[in-house]
Amino acid sequence: MKQAMSDKVLICGSVAFDTITVFEGHFKDHILADSIQSLSVSFLAPTMRKEYGGCAGNIAYNLSLLGGHAVPVGTVGSDASDYLLHLQQLGIDTSMIRVLPDMYTPQCFITTDLDNNQIASFHPGAMMRSAENDLSGQSAAWAIVAPDSKDGMFAHARRLHAQGTPFIFDLGQAMPLFSGEDLEEMLPLAQILTANDYEASVIEQRTGRSMADIALGMQAVVVTRGAEGATLYTGDAETHIAPVKAESIVDPTGCGDAHRAGLLYGLTKNWSLIDACRLANAMGSFKIASRGPQNHHPSREEISTTLKQYYGLTFKE
Repeated sequence: MKQAMSDKVLICGSVAFDTITVFEGHFKDHILADSIQSLSVSFLAPTMRKEYGGCAGNIAYNLSLLGGHAVPVGTVGSDASDYLLHLQQLGIDTSMIRVLPDMYTPQCFITTDLDNNQIASFHPGAMMRSAENDLSGQSAAWAIVAPDSKDGMFAHARRLHAQGTPFIFDLGQAMPLFSGEDLEEMLPLAQILTANDYEASVIEQRTGRSMADIALGMQAVVVTRGAEGATLYTGDAETHIAPVKAESIVDPTGCGDAHRAGLLYGLTKNWSLIDACRLANAMGSFKIASRGPQNHHPSREEISTTLKQYYGLTFKE
């Protein structure tokens, strides 16, 4: 039991459904600029798929692919029974997912047209009460505070910091919610900051500090740069992490979450930060070659082979 506790990862964030429909036409032909003030449009969308998503769900899924001990911390509604079963069948511990029977599970409704334009609506549902899901007393090697309600992100961060659990702060889609002052309050609580290159530029703008400067006060900052790999900032050092070339570019949805899972696995296994970032890059490359955030299924052998091929790295337990 002691060993199992030592590599546990608390994954704080959203657990959500994504419902994606495809309109087999072009929005521009139906949304007229001179009628925008009284917009009323309906799109026939014969193609629809429903995906399991949300940052906590996606990170937990990817960590389970690696054999990690994922414990998602989120809030869902009474309509989440199939999602909970899905996670449980993967061997993921759902004991910290709180079900609020009077609310719906967070859901994103997305309609795309043939030009890949999107019209999306997001219903936060049970996520709005995520701060009530108290993780205090939960022993873990590492944690991550991923996009969620702002109150929930701060509540989880403060509780993790108070009990001495190191965590990654992943701003992601919660970026519009955080001012420069909010970021300056959050960063000292975390050990590692992760962001994509656009998010990193926004963080720099809002705080008036560079990623290199922010890294001086943390264990590390990791900035992902898509097909160009990632940049690791530690102390006063800046290290380029070469990319893993994806077999195909199908869907970037959930790539950041796959990356975070690789980083967390490496951290729990005491890999060097550089090697953990390499595994993270590999996980992102597997994800982008598959549609949807939880439909890729690389085996441990495939992951190990990729690490060896690109980095000469042996997959270490």
